[in-house]
Amino acid sequence: MCLLLGTWACRASLTAVVIPLDLKNIVPAMDALEDQLSHLTIAKRAAMKDGTTYIIDIDVSNPAEEQSAQTIAILCSDKTIRLYNRETVTCLHEYSAHPGALSGVRFCHTNGNLVLSACSDATVKLWDARVSGTGAVQQYTGYPSNVFISFDVSCNDLVVCAGTEKVEDDAFLVFWDGRYIPNTKSKEPLGAYSESHNDDVTQVCFHPTNPSLVATGSTDGLVNVFDIGADNEDDALTSTCNSDSSVNIVGWAGRHYKQVYCLTHNEGFLWWDLAQVDTEEAITLCQVEDVRENVHGCDINYLIGGFYHESRNALLLFGGSHDGNISLLYCDSGRVAHLKTLTGGHTDIVRSVYWCGGDDSLITGGEDAQLLLWKPKEASPKKRDSMKMASSVQQRVRVHTTKSFMAK
Repeated sequence: MCLLLGTWACRASLTAVVIPLDLKNIVPAMDALEDQLSHLTIAKRAAMKDGTTYIIDIDVSNPAEEQSAQTIAILCSDKTIRLYNRETVTCLHEYSAHPGALSGVRFCHTNGNLVLSACSDATVKLWDARVSGTGAVQQYTGYPSNVFISFDVSCNDLVVCAGTEKVEDDAFLVFWDGRYIPNTKSKEPLGAYSESHNDDVTQVCFHPTNPSLVATGSTDGLVNVFDIGADNEDDALTSTCNSDSSVNIVGWAGRHYKQVYCLTHNEGFLWWDLAQVDTEEAITLCQVEDVRENVHGCDINYLIGGFYHESRNALLLFGGSHDGNISLLYCDSGRVAHLKTLTGGHTDIVRSVYWCGGDDSLITGGEDAQLLLWKPKEASPKKRDSMKMASSVQQRVRVHTTKSFMAK
């Protein structure tokens, strides 16, 4: 794999086209999802010890089969990372060795005992989730001017990538060999991309199954997709989508994850099909300028995140209200519709959500200093479907505007 600095060639502009609705297929799919999600109720609740700490980001380990329980990692506003037992929601460990602001938390995919976090001090740190208070077991060091505000690790854990704030004229994507090597305290970058974004890189999201593909979002309005196996940045950039706004969240969706979507800091939603880039078919599956004004049946003040419901081939979004209610939204070609609102949980803004496909549960955290585990309460013992999904999402708040949609 080559990771070299390169130049960004302009991509040909494409006109966004919205695919018409197929109501005959949409209505049954929505009904099935609404029924499946209607039984979510609070199973466990944990409060932060000081009562004022925000929960900013959430991830859950993917443990080996012999391990009895998964672990929840939360990123907190007091610059700490806390680990919880997923079944009991009791605190296991806490890490607080970061001198700067944190920008995310991620478990390694192949080893549920290793968890990563990025920091504004130009480092990404690797922690051993089995112990507390021992410091990071490995550190990925960036370039001196880097301020990391986003990061992710590839699905095979071989590559770590972090996005930076813009410093002077530069915004970087920095890459490292992600493998944990005992007794290796610090790793230098493999290389960086510097030309494809011209403002803060707010999101880095690797493909769920292809370790060579990574999607990135920025306050410059662009959502870029790279194949990092290419020899240089220009060749690596396979497609560029323009959100017309500052990008908050990026995720993958669709069969074989050939689609990308983004949520903007203006509470907009855009969804593109990358498989149609080189065809005459529509590229834009859905574009909603402001979800708050276009979704009926619920009170939405902000978007929290989204996930792809693999077994039903459906993209769902989470919207929140200022009083802590969480609305689940169904996305289809040309529209976003209300499915279900979860009430009685949070009392303030919800900052992060994580869907657990194994048992159809939901983990949420927010500004009320509460971590909640929602589980389905079955309507009858004979009825239970299996839900599987692939991703979770994140945070930040900025405002920006740009234009047009482009693809290679």
